[in-house]
Formats: sequence, C-alpha cells, structure tokens
Amino acid sequence: MISGAPASGKGTQCQIITKKYGLVHIAAGDLLRAEISSGSEIGRRAKEYMEKGQLVPNEIVVTMVKDRLLQSDCQENGWLLDGYPRSLSQANALREFGFQPDIFILLEVPEENLVERVVGRRLDPITGRIYHLKYSPPETEEIAARLTQRFDDTEKKVKLRLQTHHQNVESVLSLYEDITIKVNGNTSKEDVFAQIDSVLKKVIEQKKTTSEAMAA
Repeated sequence: MISGAPASGKGTQCQIITKKYGLVHIAAGDLLRAEISSGSEIGRRAKEYMEKGQLVPNEIVVTMVKDRLLQSDCQENGWLLDGYPRSLSQANALREFGFQPDIFILLEVPEENLVERVVGRRLDPITGRIYHLKYSPPETEEIAARLTQRFDDTEKKVKLRLQTHHQNVESVLSLYEDITIKVNGNTSKEDVFAQIDSVLKKVIEQKKTTSEAMAA
C-alpha cells in the first residue's frame, strides 16, 4: 500500500514501482470510474451518490477493491494499492477479507512544498499534459496561453484537502504501524524511488526466505 498527500508524487512512484516489479496497480478512483462507465450495478449505485456530491459509501468501495484484489492477476503478481484505504473502517474491512499488505509506504513532503506544487499545476486541455509553472513550464508561449488550472488547485482548497488527508492517514497508520515505512518525498523522483526500492528488495528477500523455509 502507498499513501501520500495530494502532489506528493504518489502517482509517479506507482508508475515506477509497477514497471519494475510487475505489480498490479489499483487505485480506488480508477475502479469507480470503470464501474460507472461499464454500467454495472455497483457503478450505478456509486454514480447516484457522486451526482449528489456525496461520498460513495464504504461498503461499495470496499466490495469493489476486494473483488479486484481477488482477480487472478493480483493473486499471481501481487498488488499495489494506491491511496487506499483512506479510513480505519476501510482498513479494517480489508483485513476482515484477509488482505494484509507486506508494507505500507507513506510519502512525506512538507506542507508548504505540497501547496506550491499544487497551486502551480496547469493542464493543457489539448494534449492532457500536466505542467508546473515553476518545475516543468510549458515549452512555448502558445501552450502557455491555453493552459488551465483545476478548480480545486487553489491554496484554500489544497489546505482543506491536506487537512483531510492527514486526519485519514493517522487513523490508517494505527493499523499498519509495524509495517509502515516513511519515505522523504521532498527530493527528485529518482531519489524517492531509490528509498522505496531498497525497502521492496528487503521485503521480497524476506518472503523468499520464508517460502523456502516452509518448503524445506
């Protein structure tokens, strides 16, 4: 499991981890969107809540995540749960279904850096590419002129999202305290991955040793 505040670089790290280790990347938001577009019963129920601007109830999301984790690709290759569980009740529900991560990675970035990363983000509506006014500015004036800012990428909204994130993470961490690894996310993506990679190598080594001991 991997957790991190908005703009902590979680999406980037998930891409690098899944590419190197062949894990199945699962993000609850993506699952929700897929269920809605497929028109399934779960998707229909979830859509009703979302259209009212309400949070999709735990039991719907947990069922969806559980069903995905039970699919053969997850069972064979292992899984990377991205930004989920978000609450203690979700974490407990997963544990009751028998899903326990080997490791819980928490990306840590100082709040002022997160705010700067989010507020400076811009989207190119034509290519779908994300730019940052300071860290990855657009290549041409023409691109710069058409960039848009997401409605919730303002300082006020970001601070609210960060507050919610920190509250949620604290409760989830209480369940995974003994397997939590805190990673400094306030450095280059290569350095962040190097920290994660060294931890994952140890986990794989331990699992290998355990399975060999059991087979002996």
